[in-house]
Amino acid sequence: MIAGTRNINYLRISVTDRCNFRCRYCVPASPFKVIEHERIARYEEILKIVRIGCDMGITKVRITGGEPFVRKGIFSFLHRLCRIPQLKDISITTNGSRLSRGKIKELMDMGIQRLNFSLDTLVPEKFAKITQRDRFQRVWDNIMAAHDLGIAPIKINTVALNGFNDDGIQAIAGLTREYPFHVRFIEYMPMGNTDVGADAQILTQDIKNLITEAHGPLTVVPKEINDGPAKLYKLAGASGILGFITPVSSHFCCECNRLRLTSRGTLRPCLLSNKETDILTPLRNGADDGSLKQLMVSALKDKPSHHNLEKRTARDLPLNHMTSIGG
Repeated sequence: MIAGTRNINYLRISVTDRCNFRCRYCVPASPFKVIEHERIARYEEILKIVRIGCDMGITKVRITGGEPFVRKGIFSFLHRLCRIPQLKDISITTNGSRLSRGKIKELMDMGIQRLNFSLDTLVPEKFAKITQRDRFQRVWDNIMAAHDLGIAPIKINTVALNGFNDDGIQAIAGLTREYPFHVRFIEYMPMGNTDVGADAQILTQDIKNLITEAHGPLTVVPKEINDGPAKLYKLAGASGILGFITPVSSHFCCECNRLRLTSRGTLRPCLLSNKETDILTPLRNGADDGSLKQLMVSALKDKPSHHNLEKRTARDLPLNHMTSIGG
């Protein structure tokens, strides 16, 4: 699929808006309702949309949530997803708390070799403060189990937040000296009505400064063909890689090759835009494959070449919280 000059070959699929964590930068500060079950795309419907996308050039899929492993039947769905021959790359983003050594082995047996773990701190007390759940040891044990079993690369996603985990950035970066992990620092993006304000935002240059103070200079790592938007670096002597995702300080919209399918069955061409195209309702109403393909093409017409996040007011920000989009 083509959007402007970009070849869109990557579909991010949110299978649920539910999560067993309540990360303070992710969910709304005020009480909110989860999406009703009947409005969530069924697994058969998701697989149908994926197959149509594959006919149009999708070769890479990432499963997200909420937390994907809270949804019943997820392993059966993943087995079926892995049997779609056009898919060359299937990965999962998870908080890691619902996994186990046995479940990770099952994922590997299906052909899934890449896991992204969300981990914002190595300090259990701070972990509990950010996620509002006391689950650090369980998450860390599952990261270690994935490493022992040979999942590679293991990616650690860290949202850098002033006043929350800024004093632990150097320690997380140091993981790349001990393990062949890909640690990626992500600039906080204001999404919905969370209780994390703009003053918590730490831009990439400040993150780099903290890392080099503790670990020395960073060396640029050339990107490979399937690498995402992160700018990649390495510390001297490290087996792992550091990545920096810069949606605020240096947007990468012109490089973005992804389309999102939300758990509500809408196509979202940009994380930072409220524009969505409903594909689930036409599918349930019996639309043929040609009509569904045209909806995908139409959705990509709204894919922007840039954003102006740094200039937006609160009124302009995306209305949906992250768990309902599948960031």
